[in-house]
Amino acid sequence: MVPRRAEGPLPPPLPPPRVNSQTRLLPPTGNLSAHRSKTPSFISSQSNEADDELSEIGDMGPSNIDDQPRRRPQWDQEDVRFTSAKEVSGFYAYGWAAEVFVICGMASFIPITLEQLARERAVLQNDRSKPCETGPVIPTNPEAPSIFARAPHKDKEQCVVNFFGVDINTASFAMYTFSISVLLQALVIISMSGAADHGRYRKTLLLIFAFTGAVTTMLFLPLTPNVYILAALFAIIGNVCHGASNVLLNSFLPLLVRYHPLVQYSSPPTSPTLDHHDVAMDNHSFTDSTTTFDPALADSTAALLAPPAPDLTTPAQPSRATTTSPELQLSTKLSSYGMGIGYLAAGLLQTISMFIVIATKSTLFSLRLVLFVVGAWWFLFTIPAALWLRPRPGPPLDFGAPRSSSSSGSGTKSGGLAANIVYVGYAWKSLWRTVRRARRLRDVMFFLAGWFLLSDGIATISGTAVLFAKTSLDMQPAYLALFIIITTVFGVVGAFSWAKISRALNLRPSHTILACIAVFEIIPLYALLGYIPAIQRLGVFGLQQQWELYPLGGLYGFVLGGLSAYCRSVFGELIPPGSEAAFYALYAITDKGSSVFGPAIVGAITDATGEIRPAFWFLAVLIGLPFPLMYMVDVERGKREGSALSRELEGRDNAASGGEYRPNTPSQYQNRCNGAC
Repeated sequence: MVPRRAEGPLPPPLPPPRVNSQTRLLPPTGNLSAHRSKTPSFISSQSNEADDELSEIGDMGPSNIDDQPRRRPQWDQEDVRFTSAKEVSGFYAYGWAAEVFVICGMASFIPITLEQLARERAVLQNDRSKPCETGPVIPTNPEAPSIFARAPHKDKEQCVVNFFGVDINTASFAMYTFSISVLLQALVIISMSGAADHGRYRKTLLLIFAFTGAVTTMLFLPLTPNVYILAALFAIIGNVCHGASNVLLNSFLPLLVRYHPLVQYSSPPTSPTLDHHDVAMDNHSFTDSTTTFDPALADSTAALLAPPAPDLTTPAQPSRATTTSPELQLSTKLSSYGMGIGYLAAGLLQTISMFIVIATKSTLFSLRLVLFVVGAWWFLFTIPAALWLRPRPGPPLDFGAPRSSSSSGSGTKSGGLAANIVYVGYAWKSLWRTVRRARRLRDVMFFLAGWFLLSDGIATISGTAVLFAKTSLDMQPAYLALFIIITTVFGVVGAFSWAKISRALNLRPSHTILACIAVFEIIPLYALLGYIPAIQRLGVFGLQQQWELYPLGGLYGFVLGGLSAYCRSVFGELIPPGSEAAFYALYAITDKGSSVFGPAIVGAITDATGEIRPAFWFLAVLIGLPFPLMYMVDVERGKREGSALSRELEGRDNAASGGEYRPNTPSQYQNRCNGAC
């Protein structure tokens, strides 16, 4: 029987390629014996060219898979080549480049730099004639507060700065800046999503936003307190650019998975048992003369669903791989590795930043210099991503005019401002269309509702914790840098550990998200212990001492490392095929749009009460609410509904065009291929 997917029948497998001494084998998904008779071994060369294929090497004769692609192009410039090793490396490279802005920038040094710049222009709240104390941002005298010192009294003087005629707390200044940045970020993401889904603009836009954000971050270096408003402007531009580039990077993930050889050639087992030769093959690494390759790294089930050793005396039982699609397994693995690599980069740079702050004698210049280094890191390491990522053009946008055969793939004969305006208008129409389609996908709606609340909590609690440590615990930037390092290190551990935890506890990816939420709730609840009189008299616990922030930072990083990867991967499986950028834009808008509210509410609470601790009541509720919504998400049901919606839309488009092939939406291209290729 020919194996079938929900989208349509698979083409017959290719004959296995010839293998020579220079060949490096990549095993397909699942156990090796199940596929050996049906699929070729995948091969990667030692080529240095950017589009080097996992499957290309030497003389492969007629079996070369580039000569026999698994699916046919459905528009002029569709790239149906297999996902290459360097393409995946490019995906990872941008995570290495850009994640430092989030962790070392927005989660660490940008908030305290904004607060410090505003503080040096601020006055005391109770006596507007007295300026706030300024000076070194790290004490240089032996009587400086220890990390084991008790928090200062809550009635200590608060600093306020006049912001366009309104007096606001200096800590609130940073929170309001973040809220404005994510509001603008959402607008930009919506406007560019049409160009990302169509033509060759996906990669181009990613690079434009990346380099712009990096340069803007470097411009913190010459700023002074007299122009602290410019610091807020640069922070807003940097955060907008990072968020937009991250959406574009996320839109590459389903494409990397869809064209990956492990997914293209995955098929059900043909034999219930393994022979001894297969077992021997399964239990060692494939090698060539120059490279050692671990099959677990190529097996998309390795990260989440590594099977136990086979039992040759009994019939094989159905594996858990049958309950989770190869696409979801591989997507989760790539997403987790990408997050882990990003955390590694951020941890390394945060360590460097801590030494920079100490070596430059703890001045405001120290903070600005660190942000310059963050921007330079982002800029330099974006270059490998620019070289290795393929554009992966989307279907051309139909502007209602005939396309020439020499079209650039944008669907127009001419570019310029008019075409850009059409793309922006199309993007907003697409958003409304995407929202209407998402409303018909109940699992997408459950997920987005939960993600709206959860992402707001994630974004808000990090900035709240940093500003709480600086203003309420008097923690100095060097200690704050150590806090972020701990958070980052545990983020790396979490990114690579949650897969093992999920496998050990037999959890589906959606259930792993629930576990992360439950652990995440510990953070605000612990901070609220500081309101209990007995804890207050004890003088420790409930975030009354600086050292207590470190274990909470480790917990935050550990949870976030798994939560971000699993949420991104699970949502990717719910997207109707062919609409990746549009739905990931909706995902990011839900994320960033919600983050407008959290920081603004925390800022308002801080302005009203004069301290940040009461905001943890709000955060405890915000993090707990997504749990029941995520519990109702069924990934397999969501995939079926997404595929059904795509087929329905394709049929509607075909009927409207009288049977003529008029590709107006990305899903039409994808579903035509799924049914025919």
